[in-house]
Amino acid sequence: MEKKVNEIAKHEHELEVTLTYDEIKPEIEEAYNKERKKISIDGFRKGKAPLHVIKKMYGESIEFQAAESISNKKFWDIADSDGLKPISTPKLVDIDFVQGEKLSFKVLYEVKPELELKDYKDLEIEKPILKVRDEDVESEITRTLKAHVTYVDADVIEDNKFRFVANLQRVNDDGTPFEGSRTENLTVDLSEPSVNIDLQTNSKGKKVGEKFDFTFVDEHKHGEETHKEEYKYVIEVVKIEKIIYPELDEELVQKISNKKAKTIDEFKGQIKDSYEKYYESQSEQIFESTLLHEVVKNNDFTPPAGYVSFMLERLIEVEKENAKRSKQRLPDDATLKNSLAQRAEWTAKWQIVLENLARIENISVDDAELEKLAEEEASKTGISVQKLVKYYKDTNRKESLLEDKVIKFLIENTKVKEVDANKEKDSSEKKASKKSTKKEDKKD
Repeated sequence: MEKKVNEIAKHEHELEVTLTYDEIKPEIEEAYNKERKKISIDGFRKGKAPLHVIKKMYGESIEFQAAESISNKKFWDIADSDGLKPISTPKLVDIDFVQGEKLSFKVLYEVKPELELKDYKDLEIEKPILKVRDEDVESEITRTLKAHVTYVDADVIEDNKFRFVANLQRVNDDGTPFEGSRTENLTVDLSEPSVNIDLQTNSKGKKVGEKFDFTFVDEHKHGEETHKEEYKYVIEVVKIEKIIYPELDEELVQKISNKKAKTIDEFKGQIKDSYEKYYESQSEQIFESTLLHEVVKNNDFTPPAGYVSFMLERLIEVEKENAKRSKQRLPDDATLKNSLAQRAEWTAKWQIVLENLARIENISVDDAELEKLAEEEASKTGISVQKLVKYYKDTNRKESLLEDKVIKFLIENTKVKEVDANKEKDSSEKKASKKSTKKEDKKD
């Protein structure tokens, strides 16, 4: 066998192979035996015709057809033995088969290009620090008590501690009903944070039987473009109920905390601890994400197109699996591809930067580390170390461990600039409050 790798570009290589007929003879014979089972020849039962008869009648066709599958198989054999590491689907670009003499072929494949990286150490990255506020704890208590509320009939919607049943009719710009778009007996809970601010504002002061207008703006992105769509509704109030929250006492605290807290202060302390852990986790995630994006931005390049497509398909499959588990509907594939395209390109870039960082900084994961991890997991799960190591290798666990190591290296070589995230949060809430107030004043 003769073989060589031609570098077409930094990210694109070509494997050129020539095999003698004797080297592919086993695969050729296997092709004959496979086709023999399908062939019917007069005078013989189906699948029982002698090979010399089949070779005489169909030999050229069978062997030429087999040559392509043999080429694909040989490529992957060589890729495994020589560590070629294709990162997307290879393409058979040339094949030359001479029956009884040789098989030559060329396969084009993408690889992760070697990059000369810069500006990935001694960066200064902001890390948002969000502290737990008393209002955070009170809001969580309110959400917890929501499961224990009662409802009392009311005549008028006074504030957000009400819910109402309504008939909802979408209308055209001229106020006429939008055909086929009416919903009856829809319950609107104004205490829910997800309820639109305009709906909360426009419903205040309304009584049973009264109507009011409501406009909903759907804003979403298609790729880099932002699309806005406006929906107008007329809402008729059918029924109003006031939400009555129970008094928070020690008996209720023990009930809703499953006896983990005995007093109101203990309960509040548990909520605060939970928030602190959540905020800390979010802070770390934002910091890490900002750092990785900065490193990729400092070393920007055009990733291999096939690798980006591969990443896009993986992201789509993950979205579909998540939607299936959570029983949510997903947009069609074309919409998904459009919305995930930028993330796929960034992910492809990061994976290439990651591998180059590992090469430059001599960061690696060896089998001994897999065995150590397997020993730790074996003591917890009861699964043998050998089985776990095999599972890790089959699922490319080394890759995820390598990524963890590279990210740890980057974090250790980054200057952290802590910023008060509470100020930004307060500013956003004030803006939202001002916007709501202006709409109420305009309405009055």
